[in-house]
Amino acid sequence: MITFALKFLIITMYKGFITPVEVPQSGVEITHECPIMLMGSCFAENIGSRLAENKFVCDINPFGVLYNPLSIAEAIKQVMSGRVYEEDAPELTEHGGLWHSWMHHSAFSAPSREECLARINGRLAGAHAFLPTTRLMLITFGTAYVYRHREGGMVVGNCHKLPERTFIRERLTPDEIVEEYTALIGELEKMNPKVHILFTVSPIRHLRDGLHANQLSKATLLLAIDRLCQLMPERCSYFPAYEIMMDELRDYRFYADDMMHPTPLAVEHIWRHFADVFFPLPTKKFLQTWEKIRQGLAHRPFNPESEEYKQFLSQIELRIHQLKEKYPTFDAENELLLCRTRLKK
Repeated sequence: MITFALKFLIITMYKGFITPVEVPQSGVEITHECPIMLMGSCFAENIGSRLAENKFVCDINPFGVLYNPLSIAEAIKQVMSGRVYEEDAPELTEHGGLWHSWMHHSAFSAPSREECLARINGRLAGAHAFLPTTRLMLITFGTAYVYRHREGGMVVGNCHKLPERTFIRERLTPDEIVEEYTALIGELEKMNPKVHILFTVSPIRHLRDGLHANQLSKATLLLAIDRLCQLMPERCSYFPAYEIMMDELRDYRFYADDMMHPTPLAVEHIWRHFADVFFPLPTKKFLQTWEKIRQGLAHRPFNPESEEYKQFLSQIELRIHQLKEKYPTFDAENELLLCRTRLKK
């Protein structure tokens, strides 16, 4: 099997056949002492899962995947306010035997209103407590198109497969996005003066809109983000995930079977760029050590009862303890428990 590292090496060997994207160095440094909140499209979840796997302190999409800037902004406002959803919340709706929220991904949907509310409010409470500690908020816009509910006029985060006639489809303008986020970031700064906003645009194409409409949508998002970064250069910055996918990885081998989502290899390539820009040297060294531990725990021995394998696990346990001494916030209790469980077999 070809590993991600080897595949990545193959890509870099053929840089003469790609258009390298210049990723500007940022003054932002991401360490394990930097709590991160990620909001937005499923690309935010891709990066978020990598951060979580590597033991960064993260809160990933407390509303589930959201795509348009207005729904993401509204979600951030509700996290800031510590909103509690009541039974008569206008966002709640029943359809197809499930209760849904117009503001939430279908992962929050449930057969009963009570269960749906419990999922929403439990997640919201955790995010509200996490936000004041956040040092970096990564916001990934997916599309400039919004769906507005015909009856109440609410911009929905998820249509939950209701008929299209239920909604009015609109495309936001860059000015609308800039106005919304200028006010939002101002309020966020009052609550948490140390937070930095890192914008990205999802490289996932929305082919349902058509290729031309998708390009117009992405251009709208890029123009809005560029303006926000100009207005608030100390508070906002941009990471070119979209450009890396479109130019460095301009080949369908880097897309999944649906021809829209990046493959794991493409996500790995973008992650490498992300790490190069934002991780200081001590963090990179930590990741090198942690990757060896992860690979060791993923190893499946021929004889798990052998003394050789038990010594191998003991060495992994020792390395974890050494990391914990060096990085006090490092949480590896699950991995230590796994080592102890296997050693007792």
